[in-house]
Amino acid sequence: MLDRYAIKVIRWPLQSLSALPDKMGINANQITLTGFVFGLLALPALAWEQYGWALTFILLNRLFDGLDGAVARRQGITDCGGFLDITLDFLFYSLIPFGFVLANPEANAVAGAFLIFAFVGTGSSFLAFAIMASKRNLESPVYKQKSLYYIGGLTEGTETIACFVLCCLLPQYFALIAWIFGALCWITTSTRIWAGYQTLKAQS
Repeated sequence: MLDRYAIKVIRWPLQSLSALPDKMGINANQITLTGFVFGLLALPALAWEQYGWALTFILLNRLFDGLDGAVARRQGITDCGGFLDITLDFLFYSLIPFGFVLANPEANAVAGAFLIFAFVGTGSSFLAFAIMASKRNLESPVYKQKSLYYIGGLTEGTETIACFVLCCLLPQYFALIAWIFGALCWITTSTRIWAGYQTLKAQS
């Protein structure tokens, strides 16, 4: 829901920052992989209840995730780069609630599993529509710089990161936050399925 506004805010800073790695010969895929390594480091930090470090690694992951796109737009967007970026994003999104489960299985396991379950819904509806839209050469009217055409929703990347930040700041409330955000994710999944079906049906 907020991605279209967040993109406008961060576009210029990321565009300016992307000049440095471009001049140094660093490609977008290298930035994607580096960001994913930072994301992976959040998992042990969460498991050991080092929430400050976890938050730092989460924010670094997101910074690099935005930076790789800016560098790709300078160097040329590629299908393999888009594939790598999206795949590692979904893995990152799932490992964060898993980290909270490891930190406190008794309190967080069911809520964490529900949140990951909800992410499967948002992720599968995201990717399934993108595949079909690509087959039909449909272009997104909103996210024109993205590798794939996908349908937005109540919970997108901006809301997900806000959820993770909140969980790190208030880890004792992780279960409650996970239940609420997971429910919102299912609203997103439902609206994406409906909108995707109607969009593709209209193209038949």
